Amino acid sequence: MNKRRDQLKAMMAPITAPPAPSEERSARPPVTSGSLKAMGLSLKSLSDDADEAQALRAQLASGAQVVELDPKLVDPSFIRDRLDDVEGADFESFKAGLLEVGQQVPILVRPRTDAPGRYQAAYGHRRVAALRSLGRPVKAIVRELSDEELIVAQGKENTDRKDLSFIERALFAARLEDRGFTRAALMSALSVQKGNLSTMISLARDLPEELIVAIGAAPKIGRPRWEQLASLAKQGDAKWREIVSGPTFPALASDARFERVLKALVRRPKRPTAHIVKSDDGKQVARVERAKDQIRLTIDNRHDPDFGPYLVDQLPEIYAAFKRREDA
Repeated sequence: MNKRRDQLKAMMAPITAPPAPSEERSARPPVTSGSLKAMGLSLKSLSDDADEAQALRAQLASGAQVVELDPKLVDPSFIRDRLDDVEGADFESFKAGLLEVGQQVPILVRPRTDAPGRYQAAYGHRRVAALRSLGRPVKAIVRELSDEELIVAQGKENTDRKDLSFIERALFAARLEDRGFTRAALMSALSVQKGNLSTMISLARDLPEELIVAIGAAPKIGRPRWEQLASLAKQGDAKWREIVSGPTFPALASDARFERVLKALVRRPKRPTAHIVKSDDGKQVARVERAKDQIRLTIDNRHDPDFGPYLVDQLPEIYAAFKRREDA
């Protein structure tokens, strides 16, 4: 009984302030800016790891198990969503990262019913290609998926990571519709509204797929400039084909390839042809500029200030004489 009373007394006792820091603790040197920077980088790394761990926990929570597969047994999705994904400097940098820290997040695959022992990737195509090149196994979650479940998972993963450029998403949507998927499935896969989806598909159909593939992802190019290119490409088919088949075109970055094609297709207005009318003594009397729909006559009053007004007064008679000649 006394023990219980002592416990109640301790619980009812007022809360006291924490003891003052010892001299040893207060004497610690302040954190330097370099240490703060290192701490910031560490926190960012922890944040990135936490995002990947969260994605992994969500997959494992659904009952999935991670296995290691030979990447040579993993085939790509039946719909390609990326452009420029397994080549170039970015891919080499991606491979180097995998070589240094390993694969952190597993890919998602389904068993192929038409090819026992093989798998088809819903997402993680770059990881598969990189690990195949490095000769390492790929960590994967194997799940039975319908075609629609596969493309929804494929689109959702890229949408969450904001990996695909505008034109990649538009082309992905058009390819899915060509395979017979409903607009509802496409909206779920790409996380877009119906109006935006229609715009994306319409634009992808206005552009030749050959041209889109030749340019690539062009991550810095948004919808308005692709619409501009689509309107120009219809009128300059031979021109853009000549550009993309040039020997230096593939070596350019994707955004630069877009700029080169657009620049080649933009038609600059031709300067009108100019003709100088001179007097017998070589002075300039007038300048005549011929364009497609008009002729511009310019008279410099510095040479003969009375000629301009005289010509203006005579224009009605000159036009009447022209009509009489035309009638005759």
